[in-house]
Amino acid sequence: MTTRRLTVAQALVRFLAHQYTERDGSAAPGAPPRQRLVNACWGIFGHGNVAGIGQALLEAGPDTMPYLQGRNEQAMVHAAVGYARQRDRLSAHAVTTSIGPGATNLVTGAALATVNRLPVLLLPGDIFATRPADPVLQQLEVPYAGDVSVNDALRPVSRYFDRVTRPEALVPAALQAMRVLADPVETGAVTLALPQDVQAEAYDWPEEFFADRVWRVPRPAPDATALAEAVRAVRAAERPLIIAGGGVHHSEAEDALRALADATGIPVASTQAGKGSLRHDHPADVGGIGHTGTATADALARQADLVIGVGTRYTDFTTASSTLFAAPGVRFVNLNIASFDAHKLAATSLVADARAGLQALTEALSGHRVTRAYEAEYGAAKTRWETLVDAAYAAPDDSVRPSQAQVLGALDATVGDQDVVINAAGSLPGDLHKLWRARSRRQYHLEYGYSCMGYEIPAAIGVRLAVPDRPVWALVGDGTYLMMPTEIVTAVQEGININVVLVQNHGYASIGGLSEATGAERFGTAYRYRAADGSYTGDPLPVDLAANAASLGMHVIRASTVGGLRAALAAARADERPTCVYVETETADTVPGAPAAQAWWDVPVAETATRPAAVAAREEYDRHAADRRRHL
Repeated sequence: MTTRRLTVAQALVRFLAHQYTERDGSAAPGAPPRQRLVNACWGIFGHGNVAGIGQALLEAGPDTMPYLQGRNEQAMVHAAVGYARQRDRLSAHAVTTSIGPGATNLVTGAALATVNRLPVLLLPGDIFATRPADPVLQQLEVPYAGDVSVNDALRPVSRYFDRVTRPEALVPAALQAMRVLADPVETGAVTLALPQDVQAEAYDWPEEFFADRVWRVPRPAPDATALAEAVRAVRAAERPLIIAGGGVHHSEAEDALRALADATGIPVASTQAGKGSLRHDHPADVGGIGHTGTATADALARQADLVIGVGTRYTDFTTASSTLFAAPGVRFVNLNIASFDAHKLAATSLVADARAGLQALTEALSGHRVTRAYEAEYGAAKTRWETLVDAAYAAPDDSVRPSQAQVLGALDATVGDQDVVINAAGSLPGDLHKLWRARSRRQYHLEYGYSCMGYEIPAAIGVRLAVPDRPVWALVGDGTYLMMPTEIVTAVQEGININVVLVQNHGYASIGGLSEATGAERFGTAYRYRAADGSYTGDPLPVDLAANAASLGMHVIRASTVGGLRAALAAARADERPTCVYVETETADTVPGAPAAQAWWDVPVAETATRPAAVAAREEYDRHAADRRRHL
């Protein structure tokens, strides 16, 4: 057997350079038959990885494994996740850190990746396997277990976890890691914890370990019996509704969904992850669904007798905390590649790839179409909603300070079909889900599975790396910006042209509204000085976030009016530098929405309280909670 003597870290880097994915092969028009599974490695170095993975990356060189320098470990994972999502989960990035805080900073990013079913390979350093000194710097001592390190915090948020304590253990661990990364059902964060001494240990590796290996991503078709049952349910339904989730995008199933909608006339609503599955101007597209949905989609959902979920996890925002689907006899058909999700809500389950399943449904439903009256009903409702969106986007004149909705209107007027708009947290996700007019399959990039503040800027870098020819916009509020502006430095250093739209509204606007609705009276949600009574109700803080972005190297354009904002956005899109558009908004809510009775969200309210606001909020809570139901 031919072998090659390398350290564990050197062997891992070379192994990763030979891993590929393939889906559809050369049959996919214009697509390469295969692509790198792990296309680059982000890293911040410390004593736990500098002489192992760090040295291995240096020795391998950028042609073997490109290296990307980050500023915050969590942010590096966010960038990797943004990249993987834009590449339809067929290509991913690795992230390496030292032990201690570098490793624990990965946990939030790992949770985000796993919740959203997006692949990322985590390579944290770990404490010595041989224990020459105990404890070493940054080691967590656990009196009842000598084999526990801080990396064990990554176990519950990883889809696969292994600690490589011997060189030869890398072979099965690395193969399992690749299997999970490439598996459309299992994928998420994958962690290989690497003790710092083992990383630098040499071993004679079989040459076969470094051979090209292709991980084929399947498109399983639905079971014939389940398909026939689903078809019977669709044909029997009078008011069916499709809910498009993120699985439509991951499977590149948008054309198949459009073909089904064209053939049957069934309206299509979308989750945050699924928005853009149909273009906004497709006659069957009725917009976002659930707590942040449109009045059109939510009214249809409340009256639907059949809900067809495609690639959705049915989160509480989608189901309005199990109150949205209110028709007495409503039933569900779920098309999902994951059996776990396909069986939710006691559904007829089509366990299959989204594209393959939609194509099978379209063929089996040949000749079937919803009634003209139903199409006319939702078409008229869609037109009424678009009129409300137009009104929300419009400003009385160009000299006024914009509302948040008008910020989105100005951006909508600036972007092209191929631009990518990224957001994750605050009040913007709800406004975007209701208002944004998605024009292409990957234009709308909302991370709302984990809704992680700080995701947007690093994710924009990852997206731009994945599609360097597409303008990318990170929409952030002041609260989110203060969580993680660090990767602006990375964008500047690497010349990665991202646009940041920084919206200043002096606090946590989204949680402020929720706080008010639940009787907590916006406590602790404003960025203001303390008042005499101890509350944060004084003057706004004199924080200049635009100056902060400029100090990190970004080109900054300030806009104070609607007209100035339009000019600033156009200038940012034309600029080749990383650019920030800073705008302070009016706080008045001008965004239309579905009535609260249609789209409730279950956030428990204090059962006993003396303050009138909380008492009133509890009464409202009990009224909505009575509408919850289990679909059995």
